[in-house]
Amino acid sequence: METIITTDLKQIKQTYNKAASRIQKRIVVCAGTGCIANGALVVHNALEKAIHDAGLELFVELELDQHECSSIQITGSGCQGFCAQGPLVNILPDETMYVKVKPEDASLIVEQSILTDNVIDHLMYVNPVSGEHNKGQLDIPFYKRQNRLVLGECGHVDPENIREYIAHDGYFAAFKAFTELSGEQICTTMIESGLRGRGGGGFPTGRKWHLTRIEKSEKKYVICNGDEGDPGAFMDRSLMEGNPHRVLEGMMIAARAIGADEAYVYVRLEYPLAVKRMRKAIEDAMETGILGENIFNSGHNMYIHVMEGAGAFVCGEETALMASIEGKRGMPMPKPPFPAQKGLFGKPTVINNVETLAAVPLIIRNGAEWFNQYGTVGSKGTKTFALTGHVANTGLIEVPFGTTLREIVYNIGGGVTNDDGKVTGEGFKAVQIGGPSGGCLTEEDLDLPLDYDNLIAKGAMVGSGGLVVMNKQSCMVQIARFFMNFTQSESCGKCVPCREGTKQMLALLDDIIEGHATMETFAMLEEIGLVVKKASLCGLGKTAPSPVLSTIVKFREEYLQHINEKRCATNNCKALRSISIDAEKCIGCTACARKCPVGAISGEKKQLHIIDPEICTKCGVCFDACKFDAVLGFN
Repeated sequence: METIITTDLKQIKQTYNKAASRIQKRIVVCAGTGCIANGALVVHNALEKAIHDAGLELFVELELDQHECSSIQITGSGCQGFCAQGPLVNILPDETMYVKVKPEDASLIVEQSILTDNVIDHLMYVNPVSGEHNKGQLDIPFYKRQNRLVLGECGHVDPENIREYIAHDGYFAAFKAFTELSGEQICTTMIESGLRGRGGGGFPTGRKWHLTRIEKSEKKYVICNGDEGDPGAFMDRSLMEGNPHRVLEGMMIAARAIGADEAYVYVRLEYPLAVKRMRKAIEDAMETGILGENIFNSGHNMYIHVMEGAGAFVCGEETALMASIEGKRGMPMPKPPFPAQKGLFGKPTVINNVETLAAVPLIIRNGAEWFNQYGTVGSKGTKTFALTGHVANTGLIEVPFGTTLREIVYNIGGGVTNDDGKVTGEGFKAVQIGGPSGGCLTEEDLDLPLDYDNLIAKGAMVGSGGLVVMNKQSCMVQIARFFMNFTQSESCGKCVPCREGTKQMLALLDDIIEGHATMETFAMLEEIGLVVKKASLCGLGKTAPSPVLSTIVKFREEYLQHINEKRCATNNCKALRSISIDAEKCIGCTACARKCPVGAISGEKKQLHIIDPEICTKCGVCFDACKFDAVLGFN
């Protein structure tokens, strides 16, 4: 196969853009995992049918040699970020976005937005605070207040079309790296950019590459860590689904920097769409000559493989990940030696996460100084966050380091919601940032500029970017138990502090939640947490106690309330609920008594009913049965 040269890239870009200019309207349907789960593919098919029924010429795949005008194109995209509002449909070049689209809306969209350029009011996004209808991404606060650099093409380009990626200047940075720059120059540029690892550790990317570059070895490797296992995190998945070629290009540049010719993308088995699109991207890059032998006529070879992980959280740790690729059980190894010295198959290896590698082509293309304009002194660039929990606009966001929590939760996220999903003015309690390895931030931290150093000072961490918002109806002891249960079940068991320590911490948390704890329990929980943090073998073990230790510091009174008063103010802890019947509201309808599965409720008809606390299992059936809100003790 004839290898690609720079004129080929330029020619592909020019030809594609010329063909795209002949398209009158382009319909982009979000085809990320979230929107697909909500029926986006059915919407896509309904739109195709509606276009055909209207007698319009339709292209699903853009034909580069097509000369007809007034054509309609419909494509899928990766995650557009606004997950709470999916399925999403964008009409270009009108910049109109429709939210929560159903298949039955397809004909109306074609009739109004394609044939007559009208906007359909009831399909537009409505700001929950102002009630204002927003036409598209240029108007919606969720998008307007972000800086989508790494995510810039996600939701716009067809992730399975290499020509469209090239038309957006794709692979030009890789060409520059392989034909104009030395490995040392690339490392220097990355150091000057200030890019730090986005997977949690925050180690300077350029320094990591330089340390690997100077190692003497005929064989070196690059690994893209897509083993995103944090609960509530989907940043890396969305990047691989939405712009796989950007990830590949970043890996190519990393390989050129350190002198490698082979790389692996390690993806969780639970991400089938990401696996499919990464493999498709590699196949297309091989066919185009961008991957393979003598790429860009540079004399360098480059091969990339996709490896599916079995879903073990510990394989996000770099030494466990390498063991998994080698066919061994995924368990961490002591360091040193570090992967830069002795990594995959004993050879020098660079491991970066998906988001880190996706930022690399932008830096090579635009320069370190361009990247430096975003972020803070010690944390350059932007960071993607998976915004979830009790917030109106859940989804995938990207903001510069230094952005405050208040900006993210209230302006981008649209505000805190109650358990019914309604936006409340003063419902914020905390956020868990950094997943099971991170910590919590409270109301006093709302104006804290988020970056690596500030979060560490607060007992938290950036982590991979999970950000879970919690309202005042959340029990922080329950939250701590949730993350501890996760880390305990995911412990590889290799080292005693993590294997046994997390098990004991989980048991102590259960005692607190079930009303069996004493102050000795509390002291032991804190002490064991500190031991696990200090003595565990790998980074995951060392950070496993962080959610517990963080909530103990920030919400100590809530723990003490559970222990000393045997009471949970949020009523989320079933064993600590105090169930009773309001004498003023009870009319003696007997509905609660008839529904109670254990016969804990007594009382004559039209008389006040009583709950026997010795028999009551606090199941909540009586609460659901009562039509007069007379049962107290449940949320």
